[in-house]
Amino acid sequence: MSKGPLAARIARLIAAEGPISVAAFVAMALHDPNDGYYAHAQPIGADGDFITAPETSQIFGELIGLWFARMWEAIGRPDPVVLAELGPGRGSLARDLLRAAGTVPVFRRALRLYLIETSPRLRAEQQRRLADAAPVWLDAIDGLPAGPLLLVANEFLDALPIRQFIRGPIGWSERMVALDPAGALVFADMRASPAAALLAEQARRGSALSDEIVEICPAALALAASLGDRLVHQPGAALFIDYGYADERRGMSLRAVRRHRPVPALEHPGAADLSADVDFGAFAQAARSAGAGIRGPVSQARFLTSLGAKVRLAALSAGASPAERSTLGQGLERLLDPEGMGGFKVMAMTSPNLPLPDDLAVLCKSP
Repeated sequence: MSKGPLAARIARLIAAEGPISVAAFVAMALHDPNDGYYAHAQPIGADGDFITAPETSQIFGELIGLWFARMWEAIGRPDPVVLAELGPGRGSLARDLLRAAGTVPVFRRALRLYLIETSPRLRAEQQRRLADAAPVWLDAIDGLPAGPLLLVANEFLDALPIRQFIRGPIGWSERMVALDPAGALVFADMRASPAAALLAEQARRGSALSDEIVEICPAALALAASLGDRLVHQPGAALFIDYGYADERRGMSLRAVRRHRPVPALEHPGAADLSADVDFGAFAQAARSAGAGIRGPVSQARFLTSLGAKVRLAALSAGASPAERSTLGQGLERLLDPEGMGGFKVMAMTSPNLPLPDDLAVLCKSP
């Protein structure tokens, strides 16, 4: 049975107006201004619902900071340059990135930090950690100022609302959120329709199977197209790190996590984190169609290793206590674990024909 005040409001909405799309449900569950997950939850950390790579090891953010320093050189060393993060969490990635950027003082002085964040609670935590960087907060990416851009998004795309379609015996229909006879939230498949068939066929790659479920993320595709268009006209690069796939993938990936444990997706709207696997193939195609360059995806393990993760671990460990060395080693091990975070995908979107230094060529190859 679905629980909480937001579940009750969603149920009243469905009772009054009919079933809603999975995308509408996810948007309300995560972003409702009063009862949504990001309006009140403390999602990240041991006391939250999940732990991200920047919270696992400082090496993650530091290497991304050095990667952006090289990209800044590749786009002509502009000053100023916008540094933007989508979904910056508690500010750990930006903090570590900026610390690494400080090793290249002229690069650090050029950076102007913008954080795309809607959660008041997370903004307060970011302010606490990043006050010295004078960040500017925005609700959406379209508020970023014009000019050269460096952008990073770690575990951002997976939280964007998705739509689901299912292939039945008479064609494609859209999966919706409805009410069962007892008034609980349930998934329900609407009647097959030409619109559902068109959207599903555009998203699906490969042969169709009966009962096949296809997920699409309109918000991710719109972001790719918009950012890709910007990078065609203004120099820059964007780095996306997330769990997902680049080739064909069938099945429902929508998941809910509460207190580090999986829970039914419809059971705790507003009190559980919702996410879905990222379709990097579709994301890349939308960016290419806008004219941007795409490099990758490669595994997070391969990306971080190519940038010197183990060398950085050795440097940090040299002056550390045995306990600190153990913590540092365990953190990097988690980042590189191919069955865990190391299996995440890393994709770069750049201005077209942007030259890359040889040591960054890993993002020009397949996983």
